[in-house]
Amino acid sequence: MTKALLLVIFLIGLIAQFVKPVGDALEGKAYLGGALLSLVGYVLYAEVQRLNTAHEVQREETGALHAVARSLEEELQRLSEAVRHLDEGRLLGARELVTPDDLKAEFEKALEAGGDVRLSAMGFTGETFARPLERILESIPENPQRTLRIRVLVPDFTQSIEVPGLVGADGKVTDAPAFRMSLARQIESHEALLKRQAVRMRHKRQGDLDVQFRAMHMSPSLKLYLINDDQVFEGIYDKIELRQGEHDSGSPAGEGDERSGGQILDLLGYDSLLTRWRWDEDQRSRDVIARRQRLFDMFWDVAHELSEISARSGARAS
Repeated sequence: MTKALLLVIFLIGLIAQFVKPVGDALEGKAYLGGALLSLVGYVLYAEVQRLNTAHEVQREETGALHAVARSLEEELQRLSEAVRHLDEGRLLGARELVTPDDLKAEFEKALEAGGDVRLSAMGFTGETFARPLERILESIPENPQRTLRIRVLVPDFTQSIEVPGLVGADGKVTDAPAFRMSLARQIESHEALLKRQAVRMRHKRQGDLDVQFRAMHMSPSLKLYLINDDQVFEGIYDKIELRQGEHDSGSPAGEGDERSGGQILDLLGYDSLLTRWRWDEDQRSRDVIARRQRLFDMFWDVAHELSEISARSGARAS
């Protein structure tokens, strides 16, 4: 309608310019200008309409392309998820997930069988190893021929570490010296606990027990258990706890009693699942067990005795 109206105005103006009776009737002297203006308006309107139409088509095409892209992305995500599930199923088919109670049961079987038994562990403070083992050692049958060698590798909490640590006002984690030292004391108590069992076992003719704890500066997030050359259990401390602390203010060790009640970021995972590898399963399991044994032995060789670390820490404090 608008284009038709503009075209009519143009034609009337043009006729009025050259046909005098029409011009007189309309009393116009600016007809040509009006006609031209109408023509310009018509052209502009047609161009705007064309541009709008082109823009609309382009927008529809762009929307269609975006829809296709989203569809492809969703399909890729579905495929990736399917592949991940298939891979997880394949790995779980080759590995066995067990609980800490299953680990304890395997300790008990190995000790009841007698002979030479070697138990090695790498963990946070050694609690998940020492406490269950203490209860097992109290009830194993008499066997003077039994020899048990225990090696426990733990982090060196006499050195600065951020996790576990103190969360400051800026949300960043820093070293928590007093909390670290409380962890170091826990390790010493677990070592003393097992060494007391050595005296009791000899007295009850349950066998000989050798206990060694060593420490090195490393992450406390991993847990690893080895039973002779037969089985390996591995996992992580997979829980994070942010709790109100009673130990640290964030000040360096030796500066006050460090009890500001800041928040402590700690690792948990006493009940986390473990992956079990058995020597008699397949070649892959045997390869994994051999690698884990080499890893533990390498760490063990470079680690320090707890007594040496305690002496070094005491010298720094003095």
